[in-house]
Amino acid sequence: MQTHQTDYFTAYHNTKLTRDANGVLIVQLHTNGGPCVMTAHTHTEFVEAFYRISQDRANKIVILTGAGGDFITDVDWSSFGDGSDPGVWSQVHDEGIQALENIANIRVPVIAAIEGRAHVHSDYALLASVIVAAEGATFQDVAHFAAGVAPGDGVFTTWSYRAGAGRAEAFLLNPRPLPARTAQEWGVVAEVVPNGEALSRARELADLYLKAPEVTRRNTRVHFIQPLKERIVREVGYGLSLEGASAADLVKSMQAKTEPVARKGKSA
Repeated sequence: MQTHQTDYFTAYHNTKLTRDANGVLIVQLHTNGGPCVMTAHTHTEFVEAFYRISQDRANKIVILTGAGGDFITDVDWSSFGDGSDPGVWSQVHDEGIQALENIANIRVPVIAAIEGRAHVHSDYALLASVIVAAEGATFQDVAHFAAGVAPGDGVFTTWSYRAGAGRAEAFLLNPRPLPARTAQEWGVVAEVVPNGEALSRARELADLYLKAPEVTRRNTRVHFIQPLKERIVREVGYGLSLEGASAADLVKSMQAKTEPVARKGKSA
């Protein structure tokens, strides 16, 4: 028995949800209607939002996109508090795993429509069945190695699965914007379209997928995502533990640099 659950559509500050009469759900990640910046609140919100989306059988196709011409652009580090605090990182760790697992548990075809910068949590997009990217879209990881922490939150797992381990390691160790065309050559992006047309092309693909019977659509998504889901379960908890240790070390080193140096030769 299918139920229509729309009570969660207006429950979130950074996740705009709209669904058409055919059951195509557009999930737009945003900050105050503009490009999404990851905050502690957003991080928490996405866990529940993706869970509710995955549980709602009225969603026949899911399109994941951003706002203001971008996907996710940056991180507000201060909103997370003290990254060296085990209690703080415990929450980041658990939410990081849950968000990815909840996207992977969406049991209908997922299309990512990427315009502009996908510079934070591009792993969300790589959990889609298909990525449509605009010509000017770029992929980057500004939140990990470039910021001084290990990329353990699933970005390596998804990029190595889609593009290969060697490309993923080089991409994450030397974080520079990766053009959509290169991402297509790597097999990460399925289609590159003119700027401003990623979402409209995703809608066209959704209409195409809707021609298949519902059980076929659902089972195909389940079948295709299973190998990546298994890797998420095996790797991401461990990776986030490593990331947490590196975050604590980063905080420690930054604190050491700001502390006054004791004068040499000072008598006891």
